[in-house]
Amino acid sequence: MGWVNYGLFLAVVALLPFPQLLLRYACVAWIISWFLEGRWLQKPLSTLNSKLSTLLFGLWFAWHVLSGLWAPDQAAWSEQIERYLAFGLLVPVGIWGLNERYNSRQIGNVLIGACLCAVVFYPAVLTYLLHHREFIDARPSLHRIFWDYSSFDWWTFFTANLPHIKQTLFLCSVFFMAAFMAYELYKDRLRVLIPIEIVLLAFVLLTGSRQALLTGTILLIAVLIKDLPTRLRRYSIGIGVVGVAAGITLLALHPRMQPEHLNQEPRAIIWSMALEHPQDYLAYGLGGGQSTDYLITQFEQHNAFFYAIVRYHCHNQYLEELMELGIGGLVLFLLAWLSIPLCATKKSRRTAWFFCLMMLLNMCTESMFAVFCGVALWAVSVIMIRFQSDGEGEH
Repeated sequence: MGWVNYGLFLAVVALLPFPQLLLRYACVAWIISWFLEGRWLQKPLSTLNSKLSTLLFGLWFAWHVLSGLWAPDQAAWSEQIERYLAFGLLVPVGIWGLNERYNSRQIGNVLIGACLCAVVFYPAVLTYLLHHREFIDARPSLHRIFWDYSSFDWWTFFTANLPHIKQTLFLCSVFFMAAFMAYELYKDRLRVLIPIEIVLLAFVLLTGSRQALLTGTILLIAVLIKDLPTRLRRYSIGIGVVGVAAGITLLALHPRMQPEHLNQEPRAIIWSMALEHPQDYLAYGLGGGQSTDYLITQFEQHNAFFYAIVRYHCHNQYLEELMELGIGGLVLFLLAWLSIPLCATKKSRRTAWFFCLMMLLNMCTESMFAVFCGVALWAVSVIMIRFQSDGEGEH
């Protein structure tokens, strides 16, 4: 059963960059196999550090569950609790650990390989859909989605319709983790590392994600500065300034940052309406899953009916936590994130800081847990960080 559990975990890792159709079932199968393995019948792990981050996220999840007592829309609350269930189920995993078969190097290679396969998968699928619109028209479930055929330029079609298959920022986040793992595993083998990094980062650029462009620039600067020889550390500030300037320049040149598109940017409108009456939720929140309903009411009051019909959510994880759990819930959420790198072992601390920095940046413009992909990425990364070692599994 230990081998089955580890095999299912590798399957979850391999499915991360692909549409989440099978990902949820793979995660359920993995957690069931963990309980069947019976580690929870043994003595728990002795150190608090190994448990703290999952305990804090579990407490945050429990707060979401408790907020159902005052959440007006029970259906929305129930849907969120179902999506967030992994945060609660991973608490026992954090307490009792995983078997010795878990191998961080193998996990990293599976993630890299899956992303390289995704580089072929997404362009192939969208190229087919570009030239075969009848495939969508013949399927009611796909036809309900607004597929953008306004331009027959391949890249425009690709960037406009990729989110219908996989949300762009989630996909780019998986690719960033794969690029980092490739760097950690192969930085002493440049002939292997350089082609992998070029392919992975070129695909991120191909997606056209603005936040990924900004996040990627900051992550690259952080990794480069961290690995500078001691005698060159005095140049860190200069490298950071040049890197940020280059990132801002690239972002300013992005087609969606031009005035005709920037004036239609929905996030600024969403955030302004969400923050119009903070007294409505600051103390203890609206309840789990209630932020979207609250925003729809705000949209309707301001005659922004298109935003209400589309049911725009917060597009900011911090704002969502503040609205749903109040200021106390937001503080707990931030403490849980901070605990990941602080409680990591020396060997896994670099990965922990990289993952947390990536997610903390991405959550500024996206609700990263709005779909199950974000929850699965969190779960896999926390497990990978906790059990990372020099090529061998660790209890």
